[in-house]
Amino acid sequence: MKKNMILVIILALLVVNIVLTAITMFSITSTNKKTAAVVADIATALSIEMAADEEAGGEEAVDVAISDLATYPIPDQMTIQLRDSVGENADGKSHYCVTTVVLSMNTLDPDYKTYGATISEKEGLIKNEINEVIGAYTLEEAKEKQASGELKNEVTARLQALYDSKFIYDVSFSSIMFQ
Repeated sequence: MKKNMILVIILALLVVNIVLTAITMFSITSTNKKTAAVVADIATALSIEMAADEEAGGEEAVDVAISDLATYPIPDQMTIQLRDSVGENADGKSHYCVTTVVLSMNTLDPDYKTYGATISEKEGLIKNEINEVIGAYTLEEAKEKQASGELKNEVTARLQALYDSKFIYDVSFSSIMFQ
């Protein structure tokens, strides 16, 4: 008799387990479908924005083979005064960025023939653009932007705007120190 009672309890627990599993599956499945729809909508919106940026002349990745690469190292080490910190990060000291810059140029770009050979003549303008970009940041901001790669992207964009061309496709800081 006790064995039958235990079997009935086990059977009841199995039925309850099956019912709860079915309820969980239906609720998770419907929630999962809604989440997938939201993710799909976000992905669609992002791809639309990226397509709009590309049509408007936004950034596009350029892969240049090493054989099509020309570099121009800015001959002098640059010392750039950074913007003073304000608020709780202010220490009352002047901070500097000391760096050596190398420009990477795409020799297949049509503007390379026009500007590449005479880039040393415009060195002062190039240094000015680099000074303006880096000097606009505080020590903490500059370190953060350097770590994330935003600093070199901003310098590259400014130089491309200066020449109104993308023949300079990358800027590298062969050495950079913040003090």
